[in-house]
Amino acid sequence: MEDIPQPSRDSYSTGDQVQIYIGSDDPDSQYHGVVCEVVEVLTDDLDSETDRATDAYSYRLRDVETDEELPIPFRHHDLAVVENNQ
Repeated sequence: MEDIPQPSRDSYSTGDQVQIYIGSDDPDSQYHGVVCEVVEVLTDDLDSETDRATDAYSYRLRDVETDEELPIPFRHHDLAVVENNQ
């Protein structure tokens, strides 16, 4: 069985590397698996509705392979920490 990557328990910071992890039925599924660098941290008040602190965060991302910024921000729960497989 495949291990499902989990988002960080803490918010990400500018410069962190993350991997987009979203379902095949998501409208933005073409970005699934893309490794990115966080270029901007955005906040809102979604956490006040869900009682999960990390729900307040979304991120503008840059694809590390193409060096292009993605056209949409992604929510915290759509991102997983990039594992360092050395």
